Parts: sequence; structure tokens; C-alpha cells
Amino acid sequence: MRIVSINTYLFGSTGTIMNNLSQAARSAGMEAWVAAQADFRKRVEPDKYTLQIGSVVGLHQSMLLNQLFGRGGTYNHFATVSFLKKLSKIKPDILHLHNIHISYLNFPLLFEWIKEQKNLRVIWTLHDCWSFTGHCPHFIISNCNRWKSNCYQCPSLNTYPKSFIDDSKYMYSLKKKCFLGVKNLTFVTPSHWLKERVKESFLKNYPVKTINNGINQEIFLPRKSDFKKKHNIENKKMLLGVSFDWGYKKGLDTIIELSKILDSSYQIVLVGINRQENQAIPKNIITIPRTNNQIELAQIYTAADVFINPTREDTFPTVNIESLACGTPVVTFNVGGSAEIIDKNCGISVNAGDYSGFLQAIQYIVQSDNYTVQSCQNRAKKFTLDKFTQNYLNLYMS
Repeated sequence: MRIVSINTYLFGSTGTIMNNLSQAARSAGMEAWVAAQADFRKRVEPDKYTLQIGSVVGLHQSMLLNQLFGRGGTYNHFATVSFLKKLSKIKPDILHLHNIHISYLNFPLLFEWIKEQKNLRVIWTLHDCWSFTGHCPHFIISNCNRWKSNCYQCPSLNTYPKSFIDDSKYMYSLKKKCFLGVKNLTFVTPSHWLKERVKESFLKNYPVKTINNGINQEIFLPRKSDFKKKHNIENKKMLLGVSFDWGYKKGLDTIIELSKILDSSYQIVLVGINRQENQAIPKNIITIPRTNNQIELAQIYTAADVFINPTREDTFPTVNIESLACGTPVVTFNVGGSAEIIDKNCGISVNAGDYSGFLQAIQYIVQSDNYTVQSCQNRAKKFTLDKFTQNYLNLYMS
């Protein structure tokens, strides 16, 4: 069996997911290629199973055209034609799509090619909502439901992928034209929340399967940690937040508000804060730059008493799983698939924007004996990397 997987990056959360699945497929005796936009060489060393889509110059040209004129994903014509020639030579049995937005790939050309293939199976793992909206990958903050019928006057043009032109009506129509009519297409979502959104969209007649993301729990597990000692907070209750894209979407404002009302027995620690963000962070919050050392991150999770995730838009945040695997309970806003990760024995979810409820949940967990390391780990076992990859292998072979 031959599988080609396509994603924006070979690194980051979605890139890691694609690589893990491709490695699992090869271990099961399949041939598996991965394809990504041209700038992957910055962080990943390619091999014979790595396909480059386009050039760095072409990528940046397409991104600029998208900002100026909208219609993102309809440029990079020649790069896409060249990539499709590579696909035709490989003759994959399965084309596994992940994120195909931004501007590295001309998706109308891709789906024209897909519809010409007689025996090709297509699996499309959705990591957000872009596939069925006219512009945005998320619409929770904007509280927009136009995607259910026909996008127009998009309220999210200033968010990723940014555009000066409101092309949402055109792009919604184009996506329907391209994505409908594929004979053998299955969608996969990491959360039940996203599955329900797909079933409300123009993609509703396709089969949709939920496969929860999984993490490597040989890395993320309770580890000996001197983090509190290093930062002189051994006698405090440590509240931890981890993100690699902090801002309003990830609830940074909520955490800052918490820092103003919590007494001195608590200490907030944020991981992933960049230099610019750090200037606006209150001095009573400990900030840690982004770390690519997963063992070090597991040690920080282990040191924490409560993991706080006031995210306002999320599909299925793996940081929640990482925290549970390290034995630390979670408090999160009940948005997207975030609350699906926890149960009553390992965390609490509250309505988005409910500051007092968020604070009360933290205080309740700190004062309770019910949220043990074991109860958190028991829940995390539902989301192991082995279960995740095996579910996909079963799908490939079905």
C-alpha cells in the first residue's frame, strides 16, 4: 500500500502528527511519503520519502497575493502542477490530507487531480474548520454561523489567514465546488465537537470518523523536577499555562486577570512567552521561553499543581493531555474539544469568559484530595500515541 500525506509543515503539532502516522505506516510494511511547503528545510532534514511543494520564493509570492487580493490557496499554480506530476508517478492508494490552507498549494488543481483518479482513497484529517468556511479556521470567538449556509462579510479577515479583501463568499462557493463530488473521501476529526460541526456544514454527506490525538507517554509522564526549587516557589501552588501562540485566543488576558486577584500562596508560570509578549506580562508571573525539549516540558508539567488552559478557540489541545500524563489536573474553558479531554476525576471545565468560575475551579482542585496523579494518568491513557496510530492504521487497511 502506498500513502502520500500532505500538510503545511513537517514540524509543529500537525507536522508531528503527520510524521508519526507515516512512520507507523512504514513500520507496518506500507510505503509512506510526506509532503510539505518549501521552507520545511529550516527545521527538518528531508529523506527519500519527503516531497517538497514549490519554492520559498513562490510561497512568499503566493502569501503576498493572498493578503492583497484574497483567494488564498488558488495561487502557486506551477508548483502544484509539478507536485501533482510527482503524485502521478508514485500512484498512491491513499492520499492523506491534513492542513492544505495558507498559500503553498493550489487546492482547486489538487482536487481536480483527485477527481480524475479512479481507485484513489482520500482521508482528510481536519485540524480546524477551514475546509467548510469561506475564510477562517475558527469561528468561536466571532460567534459566526454563516458557514452553515453561505459565508459573506467575514468578521475574521484580520485573523489568520489575513486578507485585505473579503473574498469569503467566493471562497465558500469555490470550496463547495472543489470538495464535493469526491467519490471515496473520509473525514477524520480529533474531537466530537469538530465532527458535529462538519455534520452541520456542506460536507455533511461524507463519512466522518473521530480519532482522538495521542501523545508519547514514554516522554510525558511524572518526572523528578526541581523547577519549584529553582524558582524559589516551593511553598506555593503553581498554576501552569503552556502555549506556543499566546494571545486573546489562548486566554492570556484571563491569566493576567487571575494574577491580579490571586493571593501570594499561588504562583502562575507561563511557558512559550516571546520577548514582545513578555513586556506586557505582570512581574508576578514567571515566564519561560518556548522550549523544544519535551523532557524539560514534562518536568515543568509535573511541578505544577494545576494546569490552566483558558483557550477561547481550540479543536483538541494536546497540552491538556500532556498535563494529565504528567499527573497534573486541568482547568479549561469549555470550548471546542478542550473539555472532551478531561473527566470529573482529573479536571474541571467552565464556560468561556467565566473568570470567577475559572478561579473557583482552580481553588476547588487545590483544596481537594480527589484529583490525584493516578486519576490524571488513568484519563491520559485514553490518548496514547499507540492507540492514535493504530486507529489510523486500521482506517488505512479498512
